[in-house]
Amino acid sequence: QVQLVESGGGLVQPGDSLSLPCAASGGTLSGFALGWFRQAPGKEGELVFAISRFGGSTYTADSVKGRFTISRDNAKNTVYMQMNSRRPEDTAVYYCTASTRLIGYSTTDRDYDYWGQGTQVTVSS
Repeated sequence: QVQLVESGGGLVQPGDSLSLPCAASGGTLSGFALGWFRQAPGKEGELVFAISRFGGSTYTADSVKGRFTISRDNAKNTVYMQMNSRRPEDTAVYYCTASTRLIGYSTTDRDYDYWGQGTQVTVSS
């Protein structure tokens, strides 16, 4: 059984940077399609990033383009989302997800089989 654990959330000021790691156990992340979703209060969930199983295709939400990046450390079986120039509207619970069924990526949350518990990120001065 694959388990995903996010960490690194917290309260930060606008403009600050933060890295959110997502560590996997029970499976190798390099063999999964991956996604990062976020859920802000009173809003629908939003796909922030997605990457296909072999890394050939990626998706980045317009709301974070140029500010957030994603990377993998296969040796640590961990994927990281680097969040730069954060804004109050980035306040949300962030979820790391993985799919064993997808070859490409999907913007639909139902297509992801495994979800982390989520980590709260609050951007406020």
